[in-house]
Amino acid sequence: MSVLVYTESEGGKFKKVAFEVASYAKEVANMLGTTVTAVSINAGEASELGTYGVDKVLEVNNDKLATFNAKAYADAIKQAAEKEGAKVVVVSSSADSKFLAPLLAVNLNAGYASNVVTLPESASPFKVKRTAFTNKAFSITEMSTDVKVIGLSNNAFGLKENSGAASAEGFDPSLSDEDFAITVTAVDKATDKVSIADADVVVSGGRGLKGPENWHMIEDLADVLGAATACSKPVSDMGWRPHGEHVGQTGKPVASNLYIAIGVSGAIQHLAGINASKVKVVINNDPEAPFFKAADYGIVGDAFEVVPKLIEKLKEFKSNNA
Repeated sequence: MSVLVYTESEGGKFKKVAFEVASYAKEVANMLGTTVTAVSINAGEASELGTYGVDKVLEVNNDKLATFNAKAYADAIKQAAEKEGAKVVVVSSSADSKFLAPLLAVNLNAGYASNVVTLPESASPFKVKRTAFTNKAFSITEMSTDVKVIGLSNNAFGLKENSGAASAEGFDPSLSDEDFAITVTAVDKATDKVSIADADVVVSGGRGLKGPENWHMIEDLADVLGAATACSKPVSDMGWRPHGEHVGQTGKPVASNLYIAIGVSGAIQHLAGINASKVKVVINNDPEAPFFKAADYGIVGDAFEVVPKLIEKLKEFKSNNA
């Protein structure tokens, strides 16, 4: 009876969230006195997962699963859970996992706790701490079902290396035509940038940038920090930036370690979507901008003066500490 973890990958490589959920699953397994089994789908070397506490990897290699399909993935993971007799299944809080987790819970007749931020407070009864009300509060949830599905909030636990090696075992779940009733016809994805979902640092811009021709400031700062770029809803609505960069309650949620908002006033929907970020910094020339009330650090000033100086100082710091 192992703890099962779904380790996400893209292009044959494990995502950062895969290592985080593996690290978390290892600690849960230690609490329960058991081992960690991972399910990988068309992914890379199992040895990578062993570094983060996985004992065994069930490797699924199926061309039909080359593109994410929530129903088919949930069915495959369900069969892996049943094979391993898993009572706890851990997934991330990525967009893909949020699609498949409820389906997986139904398949396993399991309880599902989303947005979990810490290790279980107790194993019997099984209690987890979750964020609530768009990260403005916490709730303690007791899970009484025999099987439990945990959705770990991104960047909530971090990466924790463990000494050990993971064995690999081929796994061929039985998938029906019904699993593929919905098909993906095309995927349009940026490949030359840091993903918002995986980024430790996100640099975001709003209408204060005055136009798309000034977006180079956001990109230049992001380059220095190794960050992902993002934008507010009005910016994407006006066509300055693609909708894939829109973050907030109605866009992509952000749970980065550092979130820098430049020229973003801080509408409630935007703040709700980025509240899970650990440190929030705002640069705005309006001292009454709502973002200042939510930010950990704020600079009242003209972005066109502040950001170039910030970039210059960061480059200087990096060169002196290379």
